[in-house]
Amino acid sequence: MPIINQHSFEIISRSPEQTRRLGMRLGTLLQKGDIICLEGDLGAGKTTFTQGIASGWGSLDAVSSPTFVLVRVYRRLDGERLYHLDAYRLSGPAEAIDLDLDNMFAQGPLVIEWANLIKDALPAENLWISMKWIAGEQHDFILTAHGERYQSLLNHFKKDTYGVS
Repeated sequence: MPIINQHSFEIISRSPEQTRRLGMRLGTLLQKGDIICLEGDLGAGKTTFTQGIASGWGSLDAVSSPTFVLVRVYRRLDGERLYHLDAYRLSGPAEAIDLDLDNMFAQGPLVIEWANLIKDALPAENLWISMKWIAGEQHDFILTAHGERYQSLLNHFKKDTYGVS
């Protein structure tokens, strides 16, 4: 777990299952209004990580990429919702705003794949995760906290995952 600076650290995942487990750990910590921004090329692990997030959060629904529908909504037993946006097919930040992002933030956590394509439409405070394929089934994740809430989230994630904050 190399620490890049006080707001960022790096994780190497060695398999899709490990990627899902890391997502599950993060998912258990999410609250209404949290914004998780995923950036990475095709095959970087964004959807696999999101499957873990939804599972850890308690989703009753199976997770699949919302590439063609743009947004999927997952439910929990308590009625809470998790939003999963795929920005790949959006023409830019203006189109993202038209999707009523503010309403999504207000109703539940939001996970955004291809967040870099709509960065100007997103709040400055978020947890940004840059993902890239290394080789075979290995992927590199750099998690960066932007804002106090996300620094706390990142610290809890590090503690739950590695026993350190």
